[in-house]
Amino acid sequence: MSLYHHYVFPHLLDFAMRSKVYREPRRRTLAGASGRILEIGFGTGMNLKYYPPAVRRIEAIDPDVDLDRFSAPRIASAAIEVDFHHLDAEHLPFGAASFDTVVCTLTLCSIPDVAHALREVRRVLRVGGQFLFLEHGLSPDPPVARWQHRLNPLQRRIAGGCNLNRPTIRLVTASGLVPGPVRNYYLEHVPRVAGYMTEGVARRA
Repeated sequence: MSLYHHYVFPHLLDFAMRSKVYREPRRRTLAGASGRILEIGFGTGMNLKYYPPAVRRIEAIDPDVDLDRFSAPRIASAAIEVDFHHLDAEHLPFGAASFDTVVCTLTLCSIPDVAHALREVRRVLRVGGQFLFLEHGLSPDPPVARWQHRLNPLQRRIAGGCNLNRPTIRLVTASGLVPGPVRNYYLEHVPRVAGYMTEGVARRA
């Protein structure tokens, strides 16, 4: 583990995730969370205050122990009980059809084997269960997409493996989940190469 990742990157990530541009997208994405909930890519815990009041407990996973310095205090002060695990999304230790809701925000960009992780999401969802997601990814605008491809190697090095150019809906659909409704937009005050968002829900049919 590099010194940069251990000492610098967690602070940069937490600063970025605290940006006000994500507040309403997080609120909209999490508004429908219900039942037994799993959050993958818990990160620094920024989603906790955006869950609906009826949510009293979630399970959460993240493999990066260096983020605990930010997530642990938020877990301790949250009204929601969090059963947290240091795990990666490609190997979920939960039985099939275990969850009503799986939440994923700003995470699919950085999972090494994202196709495998999404198949795991589908596996642990009950039939009719919902995958709530908020992700940045590949723009449909060719000039923006070209810059995303050019900048992606640098982005991966400085942003903990984050990719600018993953096609969110294509990946979700390929897992067998059925998307809809979904909205796409560019975040205001964010460079377009990093601000093309896909926000919505997909279900296990």
